[in-house]
Amino acid sequence: MIAFCYWASTVLVTLVVAVLMAYFLDPVVNWLEEWHVPRALGALIVVLSTICLLLVLAWTLILRVDQFGQDWPNYQKPLKAVASAVSKKLETFESHVSEIEPTNKPGERIVAVAESHPVRNAVLSRLGALEAVFVAATFVPFLLFFMLAAKRQVWHATMQLFPATERTRVKQTLGEVTLVLRSYVIGTALVGLILIFASWMFFLSIGLEFPFLAALVSGLVNLIPYFGVVLSWFPPVIIGLKQFKHVEPFIGIVVMMTFLHLIAANLLMPALVGWRVRLNALALTVALLFWGWLWGPMGLILAVPITAVIKVICDHVESLQPVGRWLSA
Repeated sequence: MIAFCYWASTVLVTLVVAVLMAYFLDPVVNWLEEWHVPRALGALIVVLSTICLLLVLAWTLILRVDQFGQDWPNYQKPLKAVASAVSKKLETFESHVSEIEPTNKPGERIVAVAESHPVRNAVLSRLGALEAVFVAATFVPFLLFFMLAAKRQVWHATMQLFPATERTRVKQTLGEVTLVLRSYVIGTALVGLILIFASWMFFLSIGLEFPFLAALVSGLVNLIPYFGVVLSWFPPVIIGLKQFKHVEPFIGIVVMMTFLHLIAANLLMPALVGWRVRLNALALTVALLFWGWLWGPMGLILAVPITAVIKVICDHVESLQPVGRWLSA
C-alpha cells in the first residue's frame, strides 16, 4: 500500500485535491440548484468561476514575482555577504579538520572532476515536478466538474458497493466524512485569509517591499502545523535583507510570524476546525512526517484531512475503533 501511494502519488494527490475542492464548492452548487439552476449547469458555472479566480490570482502573483525578479540583483548582495561569512566559517573548520587528516601520499594522483552547470541541473531536475503539476492542473477541473455534477449518482453507486446490511453504517460514515472534510476546508480557507491579511498589514506597517507577495507565501505556509512557523520567516527575511541594516526588524518579523502562527494554531483552528477534526498532537506529528516523506510539500498540506478521514473510518469499523481512540486521545 505504501509503495502504491508512493509510485501513484501524482494520481492520488490530484484525486485528493479534487475531492477537497468538491467538498468546498458543493454548497455553492446546492445553492444554485435551489434557485432552479440545473446541477450540471451550476457545476459548470462554479468550476469556470473558480478557474477564472485562480487565474487572476496567479497572474497577480506572477506580476509580483516578476517585479521581485527584476530587483533580485539588489537582494543578491546581502545574501552573498551572508553566504560568504558562512563559507569562511566552514573553510576555517575544514582547515582544522584537514590538519588531523593524513596528507596525500607521494606520487598519488589527484583527479579533479569539473562541476556541471548549476542552472542547467536545477532546470532539468524540476522538469519532472513541473510535468506532474501540469498534469494535475489539467485533470482537476474535469474531476471537479464530474464530482459536482454527478454527486447523487456517485453517492448511489458507492452505496451499491456494500451489502444491504452494511449500507446504513456506510451512509453514516460517509456523512461524517463529509462534515469533517467540509469543515476542515472551509475553516482552513478562512484561517488562511486571516493570516494573509494580518501578515499583509504588518508588512505594510514596517515598510517591507513586496508586502502582498511575502504575506501570501508566509500566510499559506503558516497553515502547516509546526513546520509552517519556521517556513513563514523566510520570505519577509529574504526581502528585508536589502532594506534593513539592523537586526531589530528581523526580530520583529520572527516574533510577529510566530505570534500569528500561535494564534492560528491555538485559537482560530480549534474554533473553526478542531471541533470536527479531533486529532491529538502525537498523531498529527506522525501524520505530517509520514505524508511529508511520502508526497513532499503536498503531503504536508494533505496530511491533516487524510488522517482525519482515516480516524472517521476507524471510528465506524469495530475492529479499528481502538486506533480511532488513539488518534484522538
